[in-house]
Amino acid sequence: MNYNILSYLIGEGFKSVLRNKKSTFAALVIMFATMITVGLGLAGANNITSMIKQLEKEVPVTVYIKDGLSSEEQQEIKDFIVSIDGVEEVRTTSKAEALEEAKEKLAENAELLSQYSENNHPFPASYTVILKDINKSQDVVNALNSVESIKAGIREIKSPDTVISGLNRIDRGIKILFFGIGGLLIVVSIVIIGNTIKLAVHARRKEISIMKYVGATNNFIRAPFVVEGIVIGVLATAVSILVLGIIYQIIYNKFNNMLATNVGFGMLQFGDIFQVTIITYFVLGVGIGVLGSVLSMKKYLKV
Repeated sequence: MNYNILSYLIGEGFKSVLRNKKSTFAALVIMFATMITVGLGLAGANNITSMIKQLEKEVPVTVYIKDGLSSEEQQEIKDFIVSIDGVEEVRTTSKAEALEEAKEKLAENAELLSQYSENNHPFPASYTVILKDINKSQDVVNALNSVESIKAGIREIKSPDTVISGLNRIDRGIKILFFGIGGLLIVVSIVIIGNTIKLAVHARRKEISIMKYVGATNNFIRAPFVVEGIVIGVLATAVSILVLGIIYQIIYNKFNNMLATNVGFGMLQFGDIFQVTIITYFVLGVGIGVLGSVLSMKKYLKV
């Protein structure tokens, strides 16, 4: 395409944005609301995913074994656990180590356990099972319960299923809420941008008709209005990413330390989700702008 023609089309697009200030502002506001909603949903979903990944290391499956098992029987259970699909690592805690861990947890009250010896106490030996995918924890439990000789040597199995299912429910809820609302706002954005473009097209309908009669292609006529839609989308993207960053930082400052203290790990920093957010915003902003422009011009391109 000739440079002069390209600069003309882009220039016309920018002029149209400035010419229709009220409708452009309305389109920017609704697109801003759409992007902030989607951005918060995206941030929430990314944080939940991060928490689940951290839980794979922090909240393992713990297999407590019965007292009185021989070293061969204990090794048989460990070897079986290692062979289960999805198991990354198995750490052994002996009965003596279990007592020491209990004392450490009691800290200043550790003397309460002074009556117990290394091999005469109620704390069982155990295997800590680190999983490649924490969602497979129930599969590990089922595998351990499926072999009678292995099950007979197991005292108790503690699985993070409850924690994981709770996080997954929160994750689904966040996605349904924010992306559901975001989806509705996307439709509204397309309609409003379409109306904005229609106003611009209607004001230039005679000019468009003349251009059609003298041989201008639909793409040539459509281009300035598509540029207008893209400009609105890019402006909304820039404002939204700035405001989302501020909102996210406020939330981060308020809740990160609390989560780190009570749960053991905190939130992602905004920089960790910036790339996926800016790409999503750019695609969303330009996509809505182009779609709204193209759909709004159909009838005006028929002469």
